[in-house]
Amino acid sequence: MLALGIDPGTAICGYGFVEQNRGRLIAKNYGAITTNSKARMQDRLLKIHTELDALIKKFQPEVIGVEKLFFGRNTTTAIPVGQARGVVLLCAAQNNLDVVEITPNEVKMSITGYGGATKEQVIYMVTRILNLAEPPKPDDVADALAIAISAAYEANSLARRNFFEEKL
Repeated sequence: MLALGIDPGTAICGYGFVEQNRGRLIAKNYGAITTNSKARMQDRLLKIHTELDALIKKFQPEVIGVEKLFFGRNTTTAIPVGQARGVVLLCAAQNNLDVVEITPNEVKMSITGYGGATKEQVIYMVTRILNLAEPPKPDDVADALAIAISAAYEANSLARRNFFEEKL
């Protein structure tokens, strides 16, 4: 199963494709879609949509994991992140993909076993779980890979539950 994780943002939209095969997780592709901060917002969102749609068509994931919006202290960034997240959900719908929405704490719990893990701990575990030669950069890419891992776990868990429910 191939899962795509997205860390939505309008300046940097991190993405990561993680394949789950016989209990192993392998990073298939990862990176970031970046936009010019001086460009019009609609042009930035169009760029994210176009590049993300091309990635989905190329790699054909079975599920997309995306962070649920978290309104913390910095509400100024919440609206642009919400707009980028909307583009991600649109791409998922256009490509008929299931979406796993996950909170930052759920991602941390899935990756490290502790919902209060630091960013450094998450990056370390992503690097170890995926057996990467070096930590992915920027942080948005590491976050996207963590989301992809979590989405793969969740989708696999749902598939098992559905299988057993059908047998009952």
